[in-house]
This record gives sequence, C-alpha cells and structure tokens, in this order.
Amino acid sequence: MMKKVVADVIQFRGSHYDFGFKQGELLRDSILVKNRERQWKVRKPLFKIEVEETKQVFQRLAPPIWEEFAGMQEALEWPMERVLLEFGGYRVNIRPSGCSIYVGENFMIRNYDYHPKTYDGRLTVYQPTDGGYAVIGPSQKITGRCDGLNEKGLSMGYTFMNRKRPGDGFICHMIGRLMLELCANTEEAVDLLKEIPHRGSFSYVLFDRSCGKPYIVETSPRRVEVHRGYACTNHFRVLTEENRHNLDDSKKRLEMIEGNQGLSGNEAYHLLNDRDQGVFSDLYGSWAGTIHTSAYFPKEMEVWFALGGDQKPYKFDFSKWLNGEDLVVEQIEGKVDTDIPFVNMEKADWFR
Repeated sequence: MMKKVVADVIQFRGSHYDFGFKQGELLRDSILVKNRERQWKVRKPLFKIEVEETKQVFQRLAPPIWEEFAGMQEALEWPMERVLLEFGGYRVNIRPSGCSIYVGENFMIRNYDYHPKTYDGRLTVYQPTDGGYAVIGPSQKITGRCDGLNEKGLSMGYTFMNRKRPGDGFICHMIGRLMLELCANTEEAVDLLKEIPHRGSFSYVLFDRSCGKPYIVETSPRRVEVHRGYACTNHFRVLTEENRHNLDDSKKRLEMIEGNQGLSGNEAYHLLNDRDQGVFSDLYGSWAGTIHTSAYFPKEMEVWFALGGDQKPYKFDFSKWLNGEDLVVEQIEGKVDTDIPFVNMEKADWFR
C-alpha cells in the first residue's frame, strides 16, 4: 500500500534555549507527542534517567544543548526527567535499524532505514548564535540528527551494528548532532568519537570538503576503531567480534554499493533510492525499511532529500541559507509502501 508521507522543514536562527522553546511549542499539542505518550504505556523505560549525571555530561561536552533541553522543558511544562527520556540522547535505549551509505568523489548519500513509528518527519536547519556550527539534517528524537551537513562542510551518517551489551553513554543521533555542531572537519569528528562514551554499537561515516577518502569509525561501548572506505551498511569490518550472526542482507547491500563505485552524485542517488536496484529496503515491519534518502555535497553546500523510494529529491542550497536566505519549502512529500502508521502523521501505538 503506497502511502503519502510528509516531513516538515524547521528553520531557526538564535540561541539554543530559544530553539528548544520553539520546538517545545511545536510539539506541545502535536500528534507526535500524543503517540509517544501512548507508546510509553506499553514500552516501559528500563532504567531511571539521572538528571544531574546527564546535565554534567552535557555541561562538559556541549553546554548549549543542555540549554535547548531547558527551553523545551519550559515550553512543554514537563519535568526534566521526561524531556531527557524523550529527547536527551544519553543512556536511553536504541532499537535496531538498517541503513546504507555510499560516498563518492564529492558527495555522501545515505538511506535511513528504520521503523515508521519512530520517525520524526522533520528536516531541521539551525544556526546557533550562542556557540556551535549551523547544521542542516533530518532530526531523530527531535534533538538528535541521523545525518547532516554543517557550515564547515562536514557531513555525517551512521549505520546500526548491534544491540549487544549496551554501555553508559550517548546514543547515535545525539552523537551525530554533537559531531556536526562541534566539529569543523573529519579529524575533529574522529577525535570526538574516541573521546565520548557510546551507548550502543554503530559505524559513523565522515566526509568533508578536503577529506579525499572518507573515514568510517566503528564504535561500541568497549572500543573505537577507525579505517577508510567508501561504503558502509550494517556490519563491522574491524570490530568483527561485535557483529550480529545474520549479516546476509547487510553484505548483499554492501556488495551492491561496492560494485558500483565511480558513479556521479545523481547516479549514486538513484542506486540507493530506486526500489529496483537492490539497496533500497521495504522491510518496514523489521525496523529496516528505507524512510529517507539524503545526499550531501560539501563543496557545493547542497543537500538533496527524499521520502520513500523512486522519488525525485528536493534540493536545498545550504550556502544561501547561511547567508540569510530562508528555504522556501515548508514541507517535503513522498510515498512509502507500508500500512504501518508514521508517528508524526497518524495515530500510532505499540499494542499491535
């Protein structure tokens, strides 16, 4: 069943506190928050959120993001525990997912494969005035970024590896946000990934204007390894002891990408977004269906974004936005072949 899906384009320039307040206002009576409330009736968190511990971690690494949580708290009129449970990105659980990433000579393209009931449906463009780089990218859990490009030309995407033995630390989308907001290039991002604690096991693909061959950083709560490569799916090449048992689908997608190196940005976009090419996934019920395809061109500062497969991408000029020219598109539309409800658009619970 082909379903029309939408994502809102959220643009903001200002302090983190004001950005948090604005997001809280947008969320307050939204179907997304009502769905999350229903979901918590079934899916109880497995541990208590430690507010002071989380605050100290953010104060050390990225104090302005704590201010964003404070702004959200004021607008939503929630206790801070709930803000952190929903949007904190530290010591909360992450569900398994898919994802494929292809890096070419001057671009990075990724398929974000996940479950519709978890998807924010937001492309966020934010320029902070109180520290940190401006970033464009889709949000996850509102405050995190599942991929993106910053004003310095650093692009990032991650892929899930496993849920084995989680540790105390940040989860993937908050790590993505921290890298894009704090790091000017791939080297700084690699250093940050080595420094911060990791909740789960993910690979982060990092590409910038001067990078040449991109970095793939394999992370787990136990160790971090760095190598170079142009393609990444859902298994480690170095931390092989951390891999899941069944890697057939991940290896098949990786072979498809590696067998098609040397493509132009447009060709690579279609390799990932066209449903008949073997990389796009329809496995929405298994937490691994392709929800969006995004493409980042750091030299041109251009971003392409599409919801669902076989789609013509929306194209955004990030450099013009950085110079004060707002994006004219307010909502992105696409089509996805699933009857599973999208949490930002329709009633969604975990009873079924």
